[in-house]
Amino acid sequence: MSKSLPILFVKPGCPWCVKALEWFAQQGVKLDVRDVIANMHEMRQLVAITGQSKCPSLKYGDFIVADFGVDEFIAKAKKRPDVCQELGLKL
Repeated sequence: MSKSLPILFVKPGCPWCVKALEWFAQQGVKLDVRDVIANMHEMRQLVAITGQSKCPSLKYGDFIVADFGVDEFIAKAKKRPDVCQELGLKL
């Protein structure tokens, strides 16, 4: 059974969010992108999942990376080869 798409919480105009979106696109990863500024429900979800309100933040099953730069995401993803394989990340 396949998992849902990874959820990427973003804020418009956030440079880290733009870089994250570009990096995931280069990796060929499809995302469920959620704008936490346009939708307060998504902001509440972000805070409930990560305990904070900063973006970008990603949730994929039990793999959660909050408030990251691409290098930080890569470092955390490398510790989860199962996630890398499922998402097709080339690290």
